[in-house]
Amino acid sequence: MQVSLPPSPTFQRTTALWKQVRANIWAYCYLAPMFVLIMVFTIYPIGASAVYTLYNWDGIGAATEYVGLKNFQTIMHDPFFWEAFVHTFLFVGAVVTIQLTLALILALVLNDRQLRGRTFYRTVYFLPVVTSQAVIGIVIQLILSTSGDDLSKLLVKLHISQSPIDWLGNPFWAFVIVVVIGIWNYLGVNLVNFLAALQSVPTELYEAAQIDGANAPARFFSITLPMLRGVGFVILILAILNGLGTFDLIQVVTGGGPYFATELISTYIYHKAFGSFGAPGATAVTPNIGLASAAAFFFGVMIIGLTVGQLLIARYAARIRSENQ
Repeated sequence: MQVSLPPSPTFQRTTALWKQVRANIWAYCYLAPMFVLIMVFTIYPIGASAVYTLYNWDGIGAATEYVGLKNFQTIMHDPFFWEAFVHTFLFVGAVVTIQLTLALILALVLNDRQLRGRTFYRTVYFLPVVTSQAVIGIVIQLILSTSGDDLSKLLVKLHISQSPIDWLGNPFWAFVIVVVIGIWNYLGVNLVNFLAALQSVPTELYEAAQIDGANAPARFFSITLPMLRGVGFVILILAILNGLGTFDLIQVVTGGGPYFATELISTYIYHKAFGSFGAPGATAVTPNIGLASAAAFFFGVMIIGLTVGQLLIARYAARIRSENQ
């Protein structure tokens, strides 16, 4: 007598998985082009970059000069890398802090249903987002250049300034300018995100608080901020990642200069990979894909660690709040 055994749990899970795949086959077909593009233009370059970190290669021909971990040692002992590292986090810290604060304030104002022209103001604040950073950089560079009737000469004519200011030739002003442009360019995205989050807050909470006699600041700190905590953390992470990836703006406006005052990790990697001949305030650098890949790989690992750390802190804070409740 032959006894049939019941199917194993692994077989049952596999069968259920294939049933789900067959039931959603068209969804996977629609996602397939995006998956292929991600594999070709994201996953493969990351893998190739990890291999190039072990070679001394100028990008011409095949990479044959194996150097092991020497590229990482060179990057770790390069003062310009750490200077760019500091500039990157100063830039991100200034842009994210001011940008999110302004976005939240504007979102609170534009969320008022009694405000006329709310749609118009939202469109105006969002317009810079759809404009290329390269185009913005070119326009700003023309406005602030030292030739022609630029802004500096206009300030002199209006007796606001006594002498022309070399905006992009002064390290301090150059850094301030790129920070201001960075805040203005991506403000609209965070504004829209905060608006969406504010509109999800139940109006009954504000009405109940107002009946209890709570004023506007009390309603903001007791209702608005707690309700925005989860979404606000996601907005913060996205804003930080966007700031860390800033490249077009810096490269077009200052090229990392003057005197490396606006050099970020992104422009540092670019100059190492393709050279910096003729870059404002920068000395000539021979292209080296290996060094650029090592810097990019090291910085990428740091960004992943930063993101994971933020997520762990958020989960810990959420667990503490749930335990206190």
